[in-house]
Amino acid sequence: MVIKKMDQSEALEIADRWKYGGEYAFYDMTADPEDYEELVTPALRGNRYFSVYSGDDLTGFFCVEQEGGDIEIGLGLRPDLTGRGRGGAFLEEILRFVQENYSFEKIRMDVASFNQRAIKVYERAGFVKTGTAKVPTNGGIYDFTMMELKR
Repeated sequence: MVIKKMDQSEALEIADRWKYGGEYAFYDMTADPEDYEELVTPALRGNRYFSVYSGDDLTGFFCVEQEGGDIEIGLGLRPDLTGRGRGGAFLEEILRFVQENYSFEKIRMDVASFNQRAIKVYERAGFVKTGTAKVPTNGGIYDFTMMELKR
């Protein structure tokens, strides 16, 4: 896998073309206007978003936010690759990149609580659940599971 800073064409492909099925449509960028604008607007996206390639194929993306001694990450795997056992390797590449390029004490992430498939991947990588929260997003309020991985 190759990781590089996200460019505008990649941002637009992810934001406009990546559509997840069923309950996972929650993760479509078009489902949340704020997330969509952040991704497609270079000034809002900044240097925090990265694209992940396997060969010539854009297979995923992630975002890194440094908050003091913590890193918060958000990520997305291309819809046709989800549920096929590829999440662990994808996450490991992201974690390797973060460990090589950032100084931190722990990595945090929040995941929609209904997404047990993702939570299992994160737990296998060493993340532990630290709590839950009700988060306003996508025009409603949803339960999220907070997770962290200590260095």
